[in-house]
Amino acid sequence: MSHDRCACSEEQERDDIDLALLSPVLERHLGQPGALIPVLQEAQEVYGYLPETVLRAIGRGLGVAIAEVYGVTTFYSQFHLEPRGRTVIRICHGTACHVRGADAVTTVLTDELGVGVGQTAPDLSYTIESVACVGCCGLAPVVVVDEQMHGGLDSNKARKLARRLQREHTR
Repeated sequence: MSHDRCACSEEQERDDIDLALLSPVLERHLGQPGALIPVLQEAQEVYGYLPETVLRAIGRGLGVAIAEVYGVTTFYSQFHLEPRGRTVIRICHGTACHVRGADAVTTVLTDELGVGVGQTAPDLSYTIESVACVGCCGLAPVVVVDEQMHGGLDSNKARKLARRLQREHTR
């Protein structure tokens, strides 16, 4: 039986993360019961995502075990452990969208943009996500780009949308 330490338990501080930006967030919530989720939300606004260094600092600052911080972070889909693209594309795969061609729309968008579902482009231009439902079943299939809804898509409309997004990112 090996007694080596698990790599996940080692402190892996990153030099490019400015933890001083986290201090005002922690100070605002210090001593407040139930502060973990608001602190995680504010930290994600500051950094764009929640790197391990930030999670550890939040745990230390709030006196919460890193396992609890990580557990909350991974339980809620609003939190992201990896950097996200400047443009987030959510493709609805709810029943109505699925029946009306969400798979074809997904194929076009991922092929045109060169980013798989659940991935972020290496240049951080796009993140593509599959979501269960966006609540616009009458417009199916639907894609949400950042906060803008695009409904009634087919392969041709999805291709036009992808090309427009590419033009916007090259400006």
